[in-house]
Amino acid sequence: MSKEECYELGYIAKTIGLKGEVAVVLDVDDVEDYEDLESILIEIDGELVPYTVEQVNIRSKKTSMRFGGIDIIEKAEKLRGKKLYLPLEALAPLAEGEYYLHELVGYQVDDANHGLIGTVSVIYNLPGQDLLALTHKGVEVMIPINDAIILEVSHESKTIKTNLPEGLLEVYTN
Repeated sequence: MSKEECYELGYIAKTIGLKGEVAVVLDVDDVEDYEDLESILIEIDGELVPYTVEQVNIRSKKTSMRFGGIDIIEKAEKLRGKKLYLPLEALAPLAEGEYYLHELVGYQVDDANHGLIGTVSVIYNLPGQDLLALTHKGVEVMIPINDAIILEVSHESKTIKTNLPEGLLEVYTN
């Protein structure tokens, strides 16, 4: 399975104990949606390698996993920092007006005050704030993803209607 057929779920942060358990950071809204995972893909040397998920533990905001064949700390240590993926078909269907962030790459941004300003090139997942990045007048512009700014996402026309805060574009272009 290729990366284009998958979405990035998160990454392995560190080992826990001596028996192969790892702490994972899942970049999702609700970690509990993933407590029944049976398998996962781990990116190793540019390839997506399938692993069975033997155990998922969710404690408060911390998540840990144990994978088939990873039963000692030395094996788990080799997975530290590796990205976790799932096939796109594993995504739950969304309600009208909802979207997955990875879907927005390639969408055109149409602002209420500035018109078409660019095409989303990447999504930055930062602590506390996700950002759309696009090139406008030769400069990378980052737009916060929140309901006050992102007014509408049209999957049909592949556009994002926004209402940018006054002066946001000028911060990048001046």
